[in-house]
Formats: sequence, structure tokens, C-alpha cells
Amino acid sequence: QKQLVESGGGSVQAGGSLSLRCAASGYNYRLYCMAWFRQAPGKEREGVALIAGDGSTSYADSVKDRFTISRDNAKATLTLQMNSLKPEDTATYYCAAEWGGSGGGCASARAGGMSYWGKGTLVTISS
Repeated sequence: QKQLVESGGGSVQAGGSLSLRCAASGYNYRLYCMAWFRQAPGKEREGVALIAGDGSTSYADSVKDRFTISRDNAKATLTLQMNSLKPEDTATYYCAAEWGGSGGGCASARAGGMSYWGKGTLVTISS
């Protein structure tokens, strides 16, 4: 079955960096739109970054120019490089996938959300 497993969370001070990784299995990875979401305590889950099978990306305004999403289709992995971290970045980060057709595009993901989710990895940023 489809499986997404996140790793790389932890605690760092503000201004620091972390790299999150998601290992995917059980499906044709390159045909899926991939994304990172996060949920802070007491807040709704929010999208952080999306990446299509062709590598095209989009970011939430709050993380633009600080976070970089990337994917390795050969290894079926997804990465989120997070720099210049702020206390408000504290959250559980989730990897997610949605079928994107032959091009692995993100149109379906944007319209209807993501179908497959990992269990999350906690990121804590101290001031």
C-alpha cells in the first residue's frame, strides 16, 4: 500500500536550519504531486509547499525564500530544506501525495486536496 514516512524533525534555535525528508513507497512516485503541510498546536493544518512531478514548485507566502521543496523521483523521496527558522514555524510537518496524472501535476491537489498522508514529524523552534 502507499506509504509516506517523514524524518528529520527536531529542535533548533531561531535562525537555524533543518532538513525534513519523506520516503514514499507503494506507488509510481513520479506521477504524484507531493507536498508538505504543517499544523501548529491549536491551529488548522496549512500547506507549506507543493512540487509537481516535473519539479515545478509553489510555496506559502510565510515560507517563501526560506524553505525549499525538492524531490528525487528515482529514489521516491521528498525533501524540505528549512532555513532562517522562526518560532512561528513550530509545528508538526506532514508529507502528502495526490495523483497527478501522466505529468504528476498538482491541479487535482489544488482543487481537491491530498489523498495520502504521512504521520508527521515535529519541528520546534526556540527563540
